Amino acid sequence: MLQRSSSVKHIHITNAAISSVIQLGDSKIINGLNRAIAVQREKQLFIGDEEDFSKYPIFQRPIIFPQDKEDVMITSFHQNPMIHVNTINVIAFSSSSILHVGNTQAINMEARIKHIRQLLSKKT
Repeated sequence: MLQRSSSVKHIHITNAAISSVIQLGDSKIINGLNRAIAVQREKQLFIGDEEDFSKYPIFQRPIIFPQDKEDVMITSFHQNPMIHVNTINVIAFSSSSILHVGNTQAINMEARIKHIRQLLSKKT
């Protein structure tokens, strides 16, 4: 893996949450995982068993990664072994996201969220 130095003059991040990564500099492997169940109800009612991930197939399905279809030969020359960044402004990022300045050999990021909306029936 190519190794270079990273230089960031100014970084301002308002909010980074839920399995998010801020990486300045090289890394070999970055893994991020976020699993969540979001329940929205018109009327507050707490049943208590929604947090069982095994009840929802979305959390058990295997991830299918695209297969590389062809080999690509890349030749590059980096005259300056520095990565220079002047300013980074981030309002917010979340749910297995990454802000990275540098080189990485492998990145695996996964976010699985089950949204449940329970609305009251409308009687006419």
